[in-house]
Amino acid sequence: MHLEKLQAFVLSNTDYGESDRIVSLFTLEHGRMKGFARGARNSHKRFGPALEPFARIDLQLNHKEGLSSLRSADVITLYSGIRSELCAIALGLYACELVECLTPEGHPLPRLYRLLASYLERLDSGYSEESDRRMFEINMLNILGYRPSLEGCSRCGADFRELGALLQQGGELACRFCAATGRQMSPASLQWLNSCLATGRFGQLTPDTETVEQVAVLLDESIATHCARKLKSLDFLQQVSP
Repeated sequence: MHLEKLQAFVLSNTDYGESDRIVSLFTLEHGRMKGFARGARNSHKRFGPALEPFARIDLQLNHKEGLSSLRSADVITLYSGIRSELCAIALGLYACELVECLTPEGHPLPRLYRLLASYLERLDSGYSEESDRRMFEINMLNILGYRPSLEGCSRCGADFRELGALLQQGGELACRFCAATGRQMSPASLQWLNSCLATGRFGQLTPDTETVEQVAVLLDESIATHCARKLKSLDFLQQVSP
């Protein structure tokens, strides 16, 4: 067991005993991992506010499988702009819980790390649009290999531009010959999702309300299929969203 210096996002934390804390981390170097912060609730010098959800930190830990031992943590940013607005808080917590739920433990995912950083920076700047959330989701699903087929039928491969796309249970998209029923997905909605995958910046695409509503249904279905549990942050998000 050796001391390592890592960059990380705090995904969540759980109080343990009278003064300790177990922290779920998404690190640049090792992906998702858990750390044990002894005395974290009393030691302001070693940890301070660094172990709060969606904080971005530099940390030192003794790395090992299962539960690493956190030695100290320094704040890179707490995203104070997010923490000043309730909807932004809900979206930040949701993004972190989604990463925690969908990513494998101990597997580096630098593209997803950068995506999460970009999304939190967008929220921190005062933007809490539904379209940004959906852009984050489709790019995350793509990075993890969970993205639904947007170009052609998942069953026969037929081009959606010719036959149209019908949404099936679990977020699958099929053509009208392979599926008798399903929610019609407009070409504009599929094109917007493809555009989200082609751009690396939030705020560049401005979909209309109908497009956002359609992709929301598709992405909610896809995410629910791959999440082993219901996300607690969704209830909070639904309560505070406009």
